[in-house]
Amino acid sequence: MVYTLFIIEIISAFVLAATLLYRYGDCYRNHIIVTVSVLTAWYFSFVIMFILPLDVSSTIYRAQCIKDNITAVPASSGSTTVAPPDPLCREPWSYVEDTVLINLFRVVYWTSQCLTWLIMPMMQSYSKAGDFTVKGKLKSALVDNAIYYGSYLFICGILLIYLALKPGVDLDPPKIKAIASSASNTWGLFLLILLLGYALVEVPRSLWNNSKKNYTLTYTYFKIAKLSTDKCEAEESVDSILDSLNSVTAAVGPGHPLHRHVETIVQKLPIQLRDKLNSRAPPERPNSPSLKSLVNLHKKTIKALQVLQRTETQWGLVLERVFHLEDICSNQRSPDRRFQHTFHTPRPRLQRIFYPPIFEWYWECFLKQYFLKTMAVITCIMSVMVVWSEMTFFCKQPVLSIFANIVIASKNTYNYAVIVSISTIIIGYMFYCAYSTVLKIRLLNLYYLAPHHMTNEYSLIFSGMMVCRLTPAMCLNFLSLVHMDSHVIKEWVKETSYTQIMGHMDVLGIIAEGFNIYFPMLVVLLCVATYLSLGSRLLSFCGFQQFVGDDELTTDLVDEGREIVKREKRRRQRAEESLARRRDHKDRFSNYRTTRDAQDGAHTGLLNDVDSDYYVTPSPDRGQQNVTGYQRAELPYNRPDLTLEDELDQRFGESTLPSVRTEYDGRNKMTIPPRGLFDDV
Repeated sequence: MVYTLFIIEIISAFVLAATLLYRYGDCYRNHIIVTVSVLTAWYFSFVIMFILPLDVSSTIYRAQCIKDNITAVPASSGSTTVAPPDPLCREPWSYVEDTVLINLFRVVYWTSQCLTWLIMPMMQSYSKAGDFTVKGKLKSALVDNAIYYGSYLFICGILLIYLALKPGVDLDPPKIKAIASSASNTWGLFLLILLLGYALVEVPRSLWNNSKKNYTLTYTYFKIAKLSTDKCEAEESVDSILDSLNSVTAAVGPGHPLHRHVETIVQKLPIQLRDKLNSRAPPERPNSPSLKSLVNLHKKTIKALQVLQRTETQWGLVLERVFHLEDICSNQRSPDRRFQHTFHTPRPRLQRIFYPPIFEWYWECFLKQYFLKTMAVITCIMSVMVVWSEMTFFCKQPVLSIFANIVIASKNTYNYAVIVSISTIIIGYMFYCAYSTVLKIRLLNLYYLAPHHMTNEYSLIFSGMMVCRLTPAMCLNFLSLVHMDSHVIKEWVKETSYTQIMGHMDVLGIIAEGFNIYFPMLVVLLCVATYLSLGSRLLSFCGFQQFVGDDELTTDLVDEGREIVKREKRRRQRAEESLARRRDHKDRFSNYRTTRDAQDGAHTGLLNDVDSDYYVTPSPDRGQQNVTGYQRAELPYNRPDLTLEDELDQRFGESTLPSVRTEYDGRNKMTIPPRGLFDDV
């Protein structure tokens, strides 16, 4: 069917983008504008990645069969006829008309560029602004982006002056467009090489290390010790916010002009934090705040609550992971080969049917380690091929790039299916390495993508900007690796539809002949530095906690994490035992009442009336209503009947972002968006 693969690729890109956004973002709390913008940025970037292999195969088919192998042959009547093409030249299943691809790439590329350079920076600054009016938020966003935009205007001005003074160059609209594309792609190529230099080594090494159970468990102990420190810092930040709010609420009464702004800040707090705020004694002589101080306090409150919510979520998830890893170590010696969990976790019915304990034992204790080692070897080979091709793609005689040799050999045999498959594998692996690094980046606790719907709007927008800037440079780099960019290998080849839209960077000779060709060769130095863990050792030397195996600080943190896990495990065991005793007491009491009611007969109604008020079974919820949301994340383990997501949703459902919910609302209902763009203006 015509365009079947093309349509499948378009749909697959949308499914992938939507799945990632659902995993990291929260569509029920984030504003609809943020959700749509980030989804568009991710989707358009994935569309380029999925469609580019089809563009490569279609371009080779047009150059090899439609143009080169069709020649005009004179007929006997004096007219000319067209000779049929080579019999091997059959239209591939992946063929797409160049007009369709050109129109698609034009819309996708320029939309993503407008998002990443114009719209998203303003949205990002707007989302973290603490002002209480739309005008104030826009003003703060413009101030935040003044330096950002000013630097780019300064660079563009230098380039324009350079071209204006260069003889024989006219600044027509196509040239100006090429300048803009060159500046964007140069920045993206710089970012790409940095990310690839890290990920090409770290991806295989992570797979190999994850196959070693002792290493994984040790690293998880280290991680939970670091996370404990982060959680304490988040709790201290919230305590500081509560102290400031206590002073502000004491100074600003109901009749004060700033009272409504103070109420806006207080409404951001979870119910438990509001109760603790109300229970604090007001200061004797509170100072009256100014509007500017309230704006700063509002901004700090939003950030502190988001960090607290994220760290508590990660705390629960890491504890679940370390419990599971300890279960794997203990189950390896199981004689019946049935996986036993230390803590009972409810599982869906289908999972219980198709993934019984015996299957789980064979996978977790036997097969998984070999699967991970196999994947580590495969990705290691792919990384070596990428590094070699990056270092040799500019050499056309002889062709040294491995990927270019594969594409040329497939072209000579008219095997377009292999071209699509190889191109998809190459660009897919490069995208996975770069994007997985983007998803792991943590910048001063301000930008951080956290799974399980714990990523705030600021981080989501930042990730959308990064992906949009990274994708075009990566695609041009991929075309250079397979020798499909004539302006890099200095040899004529038919241009792809993507390069027809992107253009070439011949206008800027410095960039075209130097940076874009020789800078990718630095990837080998970055790979060597990553392999030797020079960055981690440097950060550890500077005082930042990094997992370095032979470091004393690392050993201390591992021991601390092991003790934290022991305490949490004992706490959870006591909670489950207490809950089991309560349930057993309730069952025995119910059986006793049933037997007694059957014996007494006539007095059953009266006794039931008395006992129903006197014998009250303590609820598991009681005794925890006064537990504040900023304390240690014990609640999911004191309440084994609640999931981590439900527990956090109860505590933070109305805190970080404004939404309209009732006590009967859950995550299955879309919340009403705020009146302003991103918050309660």
